[in-house]
Amino acid sequence: MLETTIAAIRPLHGPAMAAARELHGRLTKPAGSLGALEELSVRLAGLAGECPPPLPEPAAVAIFAGDHGVHAQAVTPWPQEVTAQMIGNFLAGGAVVNAFARQAGASVTVVDVGVATPLPAPTADEPAGSDRPAGDPAALDPVALDPAVPRLVAANVRPGTRDLAVTAALTRDEARAAVETGVRIADELIDAGAGILLTGDMGIGNTTPAAALIAAFTGVDPAQATGRGTGVDDSTYTHKVAVVRAALARHAPDPADPLGVLAAVGGLEHAALAGLILGAAARRTPVLLDGVIAVSAALAAAAFAPDAVAAMVAGHRSAEPGATVALRHLGLDPLIDLGLRLGEGTGALLALPVVTGAVRVLHEVATFDSAGVAEK
Repeated sequence: MLETTIAAIRPLHGPAMAAARELHGRLTKPAGSLGALEELSVRLAGLAGECPPPLPEPAAVAIFAGDHGVHAQAVTPWPQEVTAQMIGNFLAGGAVVNAFARQAGASVTVVDVGVATPLPAPTADEPAGSDRPAGDPAALDPVALDPAVPRLVAANVRPGTRDLAVTAALTRDEARAAVETGVRIADELIDAGAGILLTGDMGIGNTTPAAALIAAFTGVDPAQATGRGTGVDDSTYTHKVAVVRAALARHAPDPADPLGVLAAVGGLEHAALAGLILGAAARRTPVLLDGVIAVSAALAAAAFAPDAVAAMVAGHRSAEPGATVALRHLGLDPLIDLGLRLGEGTGALLALPVVTGAVRVLHEVATFDSAGVAEK
């Protein structure tokens, strides 16, 4: 599946981009007056291969959840059980991502790709979730895109990664299984009608593997890629940088081998997000990136298939320093910058109206000729 997905990813469609630029020149506004929105709409036309491109709706948030063996290194003060507890909160509709998703009319799909502790049983007021076999998500039915009903997909590859400070976090087969889970989720959501995918994540300790991935793929010093995550104190931050540095020295991951990098120092949610991005790119569907976890996964996706960057839209600039490093490496400019560092998909959801607006201009704004407005 991974190889066929990568083979399906193609560059942007030049004629559609040219048509979008020409159309912008005829709309009732000064040329270039919408700034970055114009180039975004041109790029989305190139991704779709038509002008105007389809409106990016409905939106579907995919939250991949996993735990991390590196938690044993005390890189975060939060207990690992919080990952599973937050999944319960997502399914009950009580998290920030749920509030923002309701505002945006976006569906929320939660994917257990590697949670280490048992998930809370749903209450009578919560959706029952999925009873599909672990690691084998079946096709989603249309209820998956219902903004009012968060959905759980059971696709656990293993109960958390190994400790990357001691050994490889995953085997290559486990990393591949997680990537291919992300591809399948992309296909399922797009088949169910999603016009844009939004990345989400949940995993206590997951900014440590994110920092390792960013340093491995970009070559920056680990101190530049590592942030404070949930807000650790100075001593914990210093220790966290040292853990990332030692892991990279131990494993010496090769950025030309993205599966190997994900196996050595990645997380199951990072690998699955890389797969989601690849799956969206193969289907020529935009994927709106959230924060540092998403952009670390995007680096892996770009290493698998450089043309996958064409499908990526940077939703926001995370307060985590590694996010800026990764976005610069990918050549992506974030749409908003609010100092967010929550994850879950929250920043992507806040940026969603900007993406929709960029496309709506090409659909709805009159041309000078049709409006009878004189040009300069």
